[in-house]
This record gives sequence, structure tokens and C-alpha cells, in this order.
Amino acid sequence: MSWIDNNNITLSQKSLDYLWEKQRIISENIANHDTPGYKAKNISFEEELTSNLEKFKNRTNPKKSEIQEAIMGTKMKVDVSQEESNRLDGNNVNLDVEQVELSRAQLQYQYQVFQITDQFSRIKSAIGR
Repeated sequence: MSWIDNNNITLSQKSLDYLWEKQRIISENIANHDTPGYKAKNISFEEELTSNLEKFKNRTNPKKSEIQEAIMGTKMKVDVSQEESNRLDGNNVNLDVEQVELSRAQLQYQYQVFQITDQFSRIKSAIGR
């Protein structure tokens, strides 16, 4: 079923995993907004993904399995923010920023789901229902 298991689906799947985790981390930051000494967490994924895919940039006809391995091998990295806190209790969560980032992650997640749904709709249409 290589027509279903393609690089677009693999990338969308990995992006959904990342966006789900990002929403969880942001929600954790928001939930700990009033916790003294709590340091906000950040998650990154795009930089490592770009780095993993750069090696295919100048190659002609890389194998699909190599690209999928590079995508699926990309790890999410969670860091604790080292930003200084303006609060006396040492908590550095900026509630406004976290809420905007949560909304952004939710919209990105919905878009990725739409992309997958659209791709399967095209496949279904090509098959002829």
C-alpha cells in the first residue's frame, strides 16, 4: 500500500504527534501559571526535522524509505525556559503568550488533520468510490 504510505502522510503523522505534545506542554504551563518557582517549558521539532531533511536536498531520487526514516527519526526536544521572571515568586509563565501559542498549535493541528483527510479523499476519488 505504498500509495497510502507516502512521505506526505508520514510528515503529517509526525507533525500531528508534535502538535499534540506541544498542546500538552502549553496546557501544563498554563495550569502551573500560579505555581511559585515553576519554569515554562518549550518544545522544538522543526529545526531538527529541517536538519534531517537537508541531506536529501541535493540528491537525485532519494529512496522513499530513507526520507521516511529521517522524518520518523526526528525527535521532539522539551526544554525548560531560562527566561528571567518578572514575578517575585520566580514563575516565568507568560499567560498571554501561552494562550496565543495554544491557539496557534490547535489551528495547526486542525490544518494537518484537514491535509490528511483531503489526501485520502483524493485517493478515494481516484479509486472511484
